[in-house]
Parts: sequence; C-alpha cells; structure tokens
Amino acid sequence: MSIADKAIWVIERNSERPLTLSSIANACSVSRSHLANAFGTATGQSVMRYVRARRLTEAARMLSRGAQDILAVALDAGYGSHEAFTRAFRQQFGVTPEAVRDRGSVDGLSLVDPVGPKDEVKIRLDPPRFVEGDASRVVGLSERCAWESTIKIPAQWQRFVPYMDAIANRLDRIPVGVSHAMDDEGQFEYVCGVEVVRFGEKPPELRQLEIPARAYAVFAHRGHISTVRETYSAIWNYALPELDQPVADAPIIEHHNATFDPRTGEGGIELWIPLAT
Repeated sequence: MSIADKAIWVIERNSERPLTLSSIANACSVSRSHLANAFGTATGQSVMRYVRARRLTEAARMLSRGAQDILAVALDAGYGSHEAFTRAFRQQFGVTPEAVRDRGSVDGLSLVDPVGPKDEVKIRLDPPRFVEGDASRVVGLSERCAWESTIKIPAQWQRFVPYMDAIANRLDRIPVGVSHAMDDEGQFEYVCGVEVVRFGEKPPELRQLEIPARAYAVFAHRGHISTVRETYSAIWNYALPELDQPVADAPIIEHHNATFDPRTGEGGIELWIPLAT
C-alpha cells in the first residue's frame, strides 16, 4: 500500500476526530514533509485540502437529509463557528448551507468522495545513490506553488532563462530547481536557478539561497520532464518507505543532466531528496 493510500485510510477511519498534517503523518510513520509530498504527487492536492473537502461533503449530505442545526453540523465538520463553516462551505460548493438544507438535495454540488487505491503503473526506478552534498548557493526566480498549480512551473522556467546571463559568478549554465518544504496547505516555494560560487550582482527580481551541506538520496528521472510527478510519486510512496530512510524537512534539489534539452524536455534530471541524519 502506498503512503497516500495509508493516509486516505487514516483520514476516513478518523473522520470524527481532529486531524492535522502532523497527526496523519505520525499514523503513517513518516514525516510531515514526506506525507505532503507522497499525497500531493499521488493525488494532485494537499492532505488538508482533501480533509476539508471530505468533511464538507459529509456535512452537505447531512444537511440535505434534514439536519436543521447548522452550528451542530459545523462543529462536527471541525469548524468553530457558523460563519467560518458557511464561508468554507460556499467556497467549496458555491452555495450556502441553508440553501442545501432548504432544498433537501446535494444535486449539482461538486462532492468529494473517498479516493480509492489506484491501479498505478509502477515506474521502475534505479536504486538511488547516497551522497553527502556540499553546501551550495543558488540564485533564481522564486514563486509560490501548490499541487493544483504545478502546471505553471514550465512557464516559470521560461521566465527565468533570460535572467541567466545577468547572474554573476555562475558555476556553469546547467540550471537547478529547488522545492522548499510544504506548509500544511500543500503550498511551497519553487525556485528556478543556477548555482554560483559566491553571491554577486543579480537582477533585483531574483532571490539568493544558501543550501547547507547534508545527505541526499539521489534518484534518476530518465523520461520526459512532463512525467516527473510520476517519478516523484514512486519515490515518496514506495522507494523511500522500502529503504526506511527518514526525510529531512529541507529543500529538494532538481539537477538537470548535461544532456537535458530545454526545447524538448528530454535528457533527464536527478532528484536530490534530503535525508534526516
């Protein structure tokens, strides 16, 4: 069973209890960062967004079946007030709880049912190599991202490329991607950048990052860059649990191979997963 499937089981089995990213991760015997990545790469959404959507769906069904006390339904769904529940309910479904209660139907609502185990095509991964990565400095274009918006990352790379010649002290022209640890909502900072010997002149729009030395498990992604999420999913949901390697709450680094062609997306990259020591 994948880590994502375990998390879904925990969420559904404990639907009446308070749930946090940390409590679900503990039940799955992985770190918060590991769970966020495993769930996001497998489902395309954050853990806590899924939890809220499931609880709001069950709340909508209760209201459609005649539940009159909206505050009681809100408290059962984990909301502390009528107002907070109504705001989340309207954001999820586009209507108020009162409207669903009064019409006695969930027809037309975008309900979220439990995500069942998927018949995944198992990606064959080469065994990772384990390296002690040196401290590094990266200068790049930083943007906030979420699992639902990773499709925007190729355009972010396109915006970054014209900046490369203006970055002083580059080690080489091979770029790196840096994904920072996610928050509870599944949002993270993604940086398109290049490594530098030392920080120097740069366009003001770019950010400077210092990445400390640490241990990494390095996995190869050999397919087209558009399929990298499937490789990440295989890493987080299967490869790392089988290796029993705890993951650090630290940046993930994507090193492009020298053969990588940005025009075609072919040539492969290496995915450096930070390990806790």
